[in-house]
Amino acid sequence: MNQFFRHRASAACFAVMAFFVPGVLAQTQSAAAPAAEPGAMPATFENPVVSGFASDPSVCRSGNDFYLVTSTFEYLPGLPVYHSRDLVHWRLVGNALSRESQLSFVGRKSSQAIFAPTIRCEAGRFYIVTTDVGGIGNFFITASDPAGEWSDPVLLQESVFGMDPSFFFDDDGTVYYTRHGGGRNGGVYQARVDLKAGKLLEEPRLVWSGMGGIWPEGPHLYKRDGWYYLMIAEGGTSYDHRITMARSHSPWGPFEAHPNNPVLTHRNKPDSPLQALGHADLVMTPKGDWWATLLAIRPQQAEGGRHHHIGRETLLAPVRWREDGWPEFGQGGVLEPLQPTTGLPGWQPWPQPAVRETFAADRKLPLHWTFLRTLAAGKWSLTARPGQLRLIGARNGLDTIGTPAFVGRRQEHLNQRFATEVDFSPADAGDAAGLALRMNESHHALLRVTGAGEQRRVECVLRTAGEPRVLGSAPAPAGALQLQVRADPQRYELAWRPVGDAKAWQLLCSIPTHRLSTETATGFTGVYLGLFAQSATDKPATADFGWVDFEALGP
Repeated sequence: MNQFFRHRASAACFAVMAFFVPGVLAQTQSAAAPAAEPGAMPATFENPVVSGFASDPSVCRSGNDFYLVTSTFEYLPGLPVYHSRDLVHWRLVGNALSRESQLSFVGRKSSQAIFAPTIRCEAGRFYIVTTDVGGIGNFFITASDPAGEWSDPVLLQESVFGMDPSFFFDDDGTVYYTRHGGGRNGGVYQARVDLKAGKLLEEPRLVWSGMGGIWPEGPHLYKRDGWYYLMIAEGGTSYDHRITMARSHSPWGPFEAHPNNPVLTHRNKPDSPLQALGHADLVMTPKGDWWATLLAIRPQQAEGGRHHHIGRETLLAPVRWREDGWPEFGQGGVLEPLQPTTGLPGWQPWPQPAVRETFAADRKLPLHWTFLRTLAAGKWSLTARPGQLRLIGARNGLDTIGTPAFVGRRQEHLNQRFATEVDFSPADAGDAAGLALRMNESHHALLRVTGAGEQRRVECVLRTAGEPRVLGSAPAPAGALQLQVRADPQRYELAWRPVGDAKAWQLLCSIPTHRLSTETATGFTGVYLGLFAQSATDKPATADFGWVDFEALGP
């Protein structure tokens, strides 16, 4: 078969039907790419296709269904699995790391733990292989249904550290394990793997060192028309990021480089709204068209430089095979935000969830909510006060390398509203609960209710590397309060109001988004919008949240 793409699901790979999960945010259509009825294909779609922190995307196809997984670092549940019918509209259907028995990230700093997963499907089974940095190292998990549940990790023992592993299933049944090794100036290493036995069949050996860029990582091996194609990312996952390729008639090389490397990059296009393009994966549609998922950032200008705060996002790029057997990505190696829909397998948007999410004792917490380092057992409840999400705060807060009483979800849009109603009466003057904007331990903002008795108040607090600073404070009446964050590309506006008060939201402070950017805070994640509770004493601080609004106000 011409253009045979081996890494996708084989003919035996069944199509798994994923069902709509109430409360899970589907992709919001922007003004540049208006919503369309299923089957009514518009002329263009707009990148990113998974907005907000959704880095290191890997994709596979099973029948007419596509599945995508991204990195999650210190957050659990981890390894979100998305489902699409058209490669543009994605919905969250499961988390591959969803049980305490699988992994714990106790003691890990922010941006450690789960790096760069790869998802593959073969003979009716799904595989995710990834790295637990600072923990068990490289491992894989499997499932018959990508929505889960997934198996416990199978550790791939090695004598040295490697990361960003990938699987490739060859025609003769051989499975290759390809990963980065050697650190900053390393290369791509490869070995055969026995998946049934859960072990490598030899020590991985160097097969390609890339084109000289630092951190030659994120390797994937493919096969087409008798050629083995090796695709990697180089230059570090920032503004020098780039995608390079090589090919050989043997999976072991020697590999010849693509004559037009890098095949996709914006490192010399500082005016493009999309930057740091890299870490790509390939997939072929049922009709034989090829696409690449990849990551990029959307930086904003601030303080004389570029800053991105909602993380590395997932993009989609068309791929065309030339007559000389080499692929061409995007439009001559660059990628505009607005892309033609030619070659997409269809146009099938998912139903949009309601803006307001409520809680119930007989429903599970929706899939998009995550915790820090563990699943936070004992720190939250949906049954203690039916109809409310209760957080049970202890002494540890967001500034500790632990598991505070915090539950959050990715900020998915540069223009975003996030609000809640909280019922909280501090027993101690130092108890606190409310909304949190988290980048990492040293960079986060709080809109908190604190102060006991007549000293009860609402405060806006910003922590950026040093001691936390109170940016605004207002006395708060008794009873439940409503708290809100409105975000645009340049600032967060934090406001509050009493329940039942007809007055408008009372703005308490405004925080520049660059204060929570990766360039300021470092790391590999993006801002999470969440709820928290913390106690100043050994007595738990209990806060009840009645609902959460999660609303896109623009792209």
